[in-house]
Amino acid sequence: MRFFIDECISPSLVRDLHDLGYDAVHPRDLGRLGEADHTIFARAIHEDRIVVTENADDFRDLAARVDVHPGIIVLPSVARVEARRLMGEVVACLTAQDDVRAADLMVNAVLTIDGDGRITIEPLP
Repeated sequence: MRFFIDECISPSLVRDLHDLGYDAVHPRDLGRLGEADHTIFARAIHEDRIVVTENADDFRDLAARVDVHPGIIVLPSVARVEARRLMGEVVACLTAQDDVRAADLMVNAVLTIDGDGRITIEPLP
């Protein structure tokens, strides 16, 4: 899986994902802070990256306008340590899928995790 960590989330999450063997980027590390959401989403589609954000509404609207997207993961707005823990739960959930590759499960889907760790995955569009 490849991830784009939105600027509303700590860039330390990139290091955690790298430690788990995943390709992740943050706009701070790319010199792209402040880019518009539609630009971010278009780039994520082009690079086949799942967007990880706290900004659910804007990215849901953008996803509803395209035929295919690599997916969106919505974390709650929580402290950095808690976001790292919740993202760990997301990755564990996705990689526990025996019959489906995790990245394939996320195509045209939105995964939401709440502060208690409850995960829902729904199709979008």
